[in-house]
Amino acid sequence: MHAGSPITPLSLALSREASVVAGGADVIAVLEPPADTGFGDLATNVAMILAGSSRRNPRELADELVQRIGAAGGLGGYVESAVVAGPGFINLTLSPRWFADAARTIVVAGDAYGRGQAEPRERILIEFVSANPTGPPHVGHARQAAYGDGVARLLEYAGHDVTREFYVNDWGRQMDLFGASVAARYGQLMGLATEVPADGYQGDYVVGVAERIRDEVGDAFRDRVDPPDAEARALFTALGRDMMLATMTDELERFRVRFDAFASETTFHAGGAVTRGLEALVRSGDAYEQDGALWFRTTAYGDEKDRVLRRSDGSTTYLAADVAYHLDKAGRGGDRLLDILGADHHGYIARLRAVVAAGGHDPGMLEVPIVQLVSLIEGGEARRMSKRAGTLVTLGELVDDIGVDAARFFLVQRSHETAFDLDLDVARAQGNENPVYYVQYAHARIAGILMQEPAAPAAAPPPAAIDPSERALLISLARWPQVVDEAARRRSPHRVAAFLMDLARDFHAFYHRCRVVGEAPEVVAFRLDVLRATRSVIATGLGLVGVEAPDRM
Repeated sequence: MHAGSPITPLSLALSREASVVAGGADVIAVLEPPADTGFGDLATNVAMILAGSSRRNPRELADELVQRIGAAGGLGGYVESAVVAGPGFINLTLSPRWFADAARTIVVAGDAYGRGQAEPRERILIEFVSANPTGPPHVGHARQAAYGDGVARLLEYAGHDVTREFYVNDWGRQMDLFGASVAARYGQLMGLATEVPADGYQGDYVVGVAERIRDEVGDAFRDRVDPPDAEARALFTALGRDMMLATMTDELERFRVRFDAFASETTFHAGGAVTRGLEALVRSGDAYEQDGALWFRTTAYGDEKDRVLRRSDGSTTYLAADVAYHLDKAGRGGDRLLDILGADHHGYIARLRAVVAAGGHDPGMLEVPIVQLVSLIEGGEARRMSKRAGTLVTLGELVDDIGVDAARFFLVQRSHETAFDLDLDVARAQGNENPVYYVQYAHARIAGILMQEPAAPAAAPPPAAIDPSERALLISLARWPQVVDEAARRRSPHRVAAFLMDLARDFHAFYHRCRVVGEAPEVVAFRLDVLRATRSVIATGLGLVGVEAPDRM
């Protein structure tokens, strides 16, 4: 049952009749399109559901319910015919009046159609991308960005209070290597024979960072980078981090992804939050000393083994900073935490939930969707990528190649739980084989028709007959509240993308069968509503996956 759907009044009316037939039993009559449109517009198994509690034959119940539907005037004139099929299914063929009212309902609702269905509404902190600031964002980050932002948009549309956060991994060995790599490139620009560490960052973008630092500091550090002293390494690390973070945020904003807040790992270390977090675990009995190291008792929370927080040499692990960060997040007073992580973090989920539980919070407040890998395919072959080797394909290069719309749509087209091959040749295509083009073209076609401003009466009766393509299109539109509700609850923007492709298919079938201009006034009025309703839902759906809805193509 989804508020605002034109199917909901039918479902409620049918539920009341079914309850009477079953002697007052509480029941919700679910209406779904049948697998074969030859059976009607909607079908329900409500008689089969009631058979057990009422101890009656489901076919007998269905026959009685069909009679009541007829006696009730077709549920307010919305049901043209009701037929019993199989062991007790009821197939409904809807009247022209239902289709006309459905189209008008969607037009009047506009972009609010399907909005605000969440119950209860929650304060949700969603953290995603959170890449090391050691290089520009690449296509792996792009998939996480498209998915995370799509989930955030869906949750906001559902009515939740959403905060987007980027956790900056700017502490530890990878940052030291990045700083040393930048310092070496700076030295080379100064005419020195400095070498990038063997396991450092080799990409040309590092040269660009070094050039910008040279422009800022001149030759002041020329004699301090072979090898770099502590101050030089700290400076090149800090300046390089800031430049890379600025590059990341600029490219993500270009990708239509914004963040409300940034949290720095360095800040948690420098401000003492990491130390305080470890001390809190010791006090609660969730951490213990063994062999000179500090261990987190994660097995008490379902992890396969306990985890090291502080090594015997005094250095902390990555998990130690995550303790501080997640205790901080859980303590902000929100209802739910979403951590969107990459494919190599699956084993990390139990540890993070252990952190939340050890801090005295409900571990169920933490959700950790895992985004699987994405590969680029061109000419039928995969393109290899490596950040340190400098052979990565950046987010910026991907957008330059196929555009923001294609990149956003393709990257959420498949479930985040499955690995995905992005075919660049298909994404570049300007034809129906490209799914985002196919959906956007439907919107543009509708806009083109509406620009002609066909004349229609302000109020007109329903048309005498409804074409099969009109039926299919409006049944699809009526499902939108259900689709968007399930997509938000299951954190699955790919459901929106799939729906849009199906909706575009139904619209194109309608377009080729049904004229608007030159028909009878009541037909024109109805079909204009169908067009406006379809355009509104397509535009809303594209917006939820971060894609524009053009009026011309």
